[in-house]
Order: sequence, then structure tokens, then C-alpha cells
Amino acid sequence: MTEKSQVLHSEADTEQFASDLSVKIQELLTEQSEYSLRIALIGDLGAGKTTFTRYLLKSLGHMGKVKSPTYALCEPYEVVITPQNTILKTTGKNLQIHHFDLYRMNYPEEWIDAGFKETLSNPGICLVEWPEKAEGTLPPFDLTIHLETDHDDNRSLKLTAHTPVGHYLVS
Repeated sequence: MTEKSQVLHSEADTEQFASDLSVKIQELLTEQSEYSLRIALIGDLGAGKTTFTRYLLKSLGHMGKVKSPTYALCEPYEVVITPQNTILKTTGKNLQIHHFDLYRMNYPEEWIDAGFKETLSNPGICLVEWPEKAEGTLPPFDLTIHLETDHDDNRSLKLTAHTPVGHYLVS
């Protein structure tokens, strides 16, 4: 297991971290366009999980609004890979991104009953806030991002890689 930590002093630092991670993700997808990337987002309310997700989606090319999936359980997004998005070096492909928030789940299998089991294994990216609410029913994650608010409103960030892909993203 590989771990890496850093402090995010501002929202601009969060945006930069998301941008840096998106470059790694795009490099990965250049090599393996059909990969299912699963990222767990851990942290208390207000720790910055949705803010991080918003900046990551923007860095991956999403142009619209990014809303919290707290009540919907999942918000799907699609990034169209076009010639203008030269980092990916491919054209005509869609990248599916699903942002889950399991905070309001009433029981661990609720995400399965809601029909999302296949979504977590399909090619694309799944970002899952509050995965601990599913109590071990989720597939394994490639990467865990733990955000914690410090006493001075900085964010402590800890990345933990669980797979070779996760190790690549942390390196």
C-alpha cells in the first residue's frame, strides 16, 4: 500500500491537486481507455469532498455545473474527448464519470437496490463519498482520498493506493 500526504492551504490548492491528479488519470486512460477507476472520498461533512470532485471534473473537461449527489445518490457526467483535449491523444470517445454520495443511505445494500452495481464496474470513473456507509458491499477501490479539516481551516489530504493503478496515481 502506497500513501502520500499533503496540506491544502486554500481552495486554490485543492484545485491544483485535482488538476494534477487529472493529468495522471488522463495519462492512465491514454494507455487503458476501458479501465474502471474507483476512488473513495473520505472525510467529515464540509471537508471538501464535493469541492475536490468539482475541480477534478472541470480538469477532466466537464464544462457544466457539478452538484452534490447527496439526495440523488449518484450524479452522472460525461466528458467528450475531442481533438481540443489533446492530453488524452484520442478522439471520439466518451468518458463516463459517476459521482456517488452515500451519506443518506439507510442500509448498506441500498446502492445495489438503486441499480448502481453495474455502474461501479463499467469503464469510466466512479468517485464515492461516504463509502463506509456501504459497509463492505462496494467493489475494491484503486485510490482512497481522505480529507480532514485542520484547526486553522487547512485541509490535510492523505492518498492511499490499493491497486497498481492507485500506485500510479499516487506516484
